[in-house]
Amino acid sequence: MSDPERQEPYVLAVDDEEHITELIAMALGFQGFEVDRAASGREALAAIGRRRPDLIVLDVMLPDLDGFEVARRLRQTEGAGTRVPIIFLTARDTTQDKIEGLRLGSDDYVTKPFSIEELVERVKAVLRRSSGAGPGEHRLSYADLELDEETRDVWRQGKLITLTVTEFKLLHYLLANARKVLTRDQILEQVWDYTFAGNASVLETYISYLRHKIDDVDPPLIHTVRGVGYTLRLPPE
Repeated sequence: MSDPERQEPYVLAVDDEEHITELIAMALGFQGFEVDRAASGREALAAIGRRRPDLIVLDVMLPDLDGFEVARRLRQTEGAGTRVPIIFLTARDTTQDKIEGLRLGSDDYVTKPFSIEELVERVKAVLRRSSGAGPGEHRLSYADLELDEETRDVWRQGKLITLTVTEFKLLHYLLANARKVLTRDQILEQVWDYTFAGNASVLETYISYLRHKIDDVDPPLIHTVRGVGYTLRLPPE
């Protein structure tokens, strides 16, 4: 029996292809989500202005403002701790699109054509992550890298580093298991809360962007273990 006081998550689905937003609305609605739809960038911004969603599924290629511009304008109006999670939909599986989305604070991306079941699971996973499940009350550190679980601040060589929710969770998992080799499947399960074949590209993209922020100074700490996964450790002397 559902709790009458409990408010279901509100998701905004933005795509100029009506059959896609209809499919998303139907699938998420079946899972108990409340879904609104928009067919253009300006329509999306107007909808966000009327009511702040808990998450946005946002197509990159829109007829007026593209998804990246919608995200830029949204981020300019938000405070540091009030970011709406975004999952980008993109027809182009290119690193540049992924990196641009990450710069704008996206939490995930899905390449078209996509499985609606997978998208639903990604929506659930991002909402779980953005709810801030239980940070602890102490710091993790390794070499000159520090992470405060309570304030969610990260420093490298004393310099404060800004991370998105997903980047923080990925770094936290690597740092909590410093010097251990973590498989791709382990990381996907712990950080993204889902395991689908072929999602290695999601992990590789986030590792790459995390390296840009964490390993822009020597020595590099995030290392690829070929054929297995990744580890956070000092390079061998």
